[in-house]
Amino acid sequence: MPTVTVPARKRIAIVAHDNKKPELLTWVAARRDLLAAHELFGTGTTGKLVAERLGLPVHRFLSGPLGGDQQIGAFIAELKLDALIFFWDPLEAQPHDPDVKALIRVAVVWNIPVACNEATADHLLTSPLMATEYARTVPV
Repeated sequence: MPTVTVPARKRIAIVAHDNKKPELLTWVAARRDLLAAHELFGTGTTGKLVAERLGLPVHRFLSGPLGGDQQIGAFIAELKLDALIFFWDPLEAQPHDPDVKALIRVAVVWNIPVACNEATADHLLTSPLMATEYARTVPV
């Protein structure tokens, strides 16, 4: 399979379902310095809240239910994102659940790191690979 070189400064999408937004905001506030080294993206409200909490620019897509999840998926497929941190709520039904599943599926297909909870996000963000170039295989 072909590879792409992921730069040391990663392009990270940050997303959270409504019930997980407080948890995500606490997480990003505690990791501001680590996140500041990267370029951040987010869906509607999550992106706005993260930008306000961090005082850093966050490229914002539409709200998830309005197509933001799909926009992030498109960026992943276009090799414009390098990691996904998605605090999703597996205990709460989401009206856009097919979009959520499609986003996670495209992240796996395009071989980008995905963190769906705080512990995995901590491991991802503190990995030595987050601060260096990385050769990642891609499907095409």
